[in-house]
Amino acid sequence: MKILNEIDINHAASINDIIHAIEEAYVLYEDNLFQMPLRSHVQDSDNVLLLMPCVAKDAVGTKLVSVNPSNIEQPVTQGVFVLNDRTTGTPKALLNGTLLTGLKTGAVGGTAIKYLATPEAKSVGLVGTGYQGLYQIAAACSVRDIKEINLFNRTPSKLPNFIESLKKLVPSDATIQIASSRFELVKNSDIIITSTSSISPVLPEDEQIFNGKLIIGIGSYLPHMREFSDTIYKNLDYLYVDTLDSIKESGDIIQPLQNNWLDSSKVVAFSKIVTSKITPIYSSERPTVFKSTGMALFDLIVADAIYRKAIEKGIGQEIYL
Repeated sequence: MKILNEIDINHAASINDIIHAIEEAYVLYEDNLFQMPLRSHVQDSDNVLLLMPCVAKDAVGTKLVSVNPSNIEQPVTQGVFVLNDRTTGTPKALLNGTLLTGLKTGAVGGTAIKYLATPEAKSVGLVGTGYQGLYQIAAACSVRDIKEINLFNRTPSKLPNFIESLKKLVPSDATIQIASSRFELVKNSDIIITSTSSISPVLPEDEQIFNGKLIIGIGSYLPHMREFSDTIYKNLDYLYVDTLDSIKESGDIIQPLQNNWLDSSKVVAFSKIVTSKITPIYSSERPTVFKSTGMALFDLIVADAIYRKAIEKGIGQEIYL
């Protein structure tokens, strides 16, 4: 079995490699070529333990991940991923699930930007500057020529360390700015990304400010969590989702459906965009919105892609069980 730590994963695959793997996962999702039960949650006060198994292609994968929102010295989301051969069941690799999750989720956001953002988009704003935010911005810069990065965190003391880490992942000519408010961040950004564990909306209640912009919600993955403001739903053609399971999982979809702010017919699987079954609608008079809750299929296909790259390059440590 091959052990792939953080250094190994970074050497094995680029963010563009991960985005290509996400696109492959969307094709498998659209064609229903996978087995993936709903992830299991174990709630421990504010902390969550997630078990995420999946079967696809010639691989079986299981991610065990913890989400501890109060973490300061450690990432909020941490985990491990076990990759098995589908035919024999033999464990093939054990991957650092913390970095895998960061890269995978960043690439989900990056793939949404690749297909939904206008080619002219030059600025991106991030609300929530935790570990995951680094890879959201890195992926955004890989698919668009981003010149301006706007940041907001309700705890400003966290920003300096985040910015130092971010500078290692983005082009040197991109300007990094701290927004004084969420309103200012939205106003100055073509693409807005939310990456928080908030239980109440983190975006402004302003119906006009989002028009013509792309909004990507990454953080809310449980029914009581919300990142999007109520006004965002009032003027949508579609709400694109990475998996239809999000209708049962995320408060950013559950609550708008319950309150009749959003009709279920407007919730569209993003796999239909990737496979060209639906053409996205762009308008300067309304926002384009993508919501991700993640799914085990992404982790499996990304882990398998990293493993194959590592084999090609002779990266990783072999151990015998």
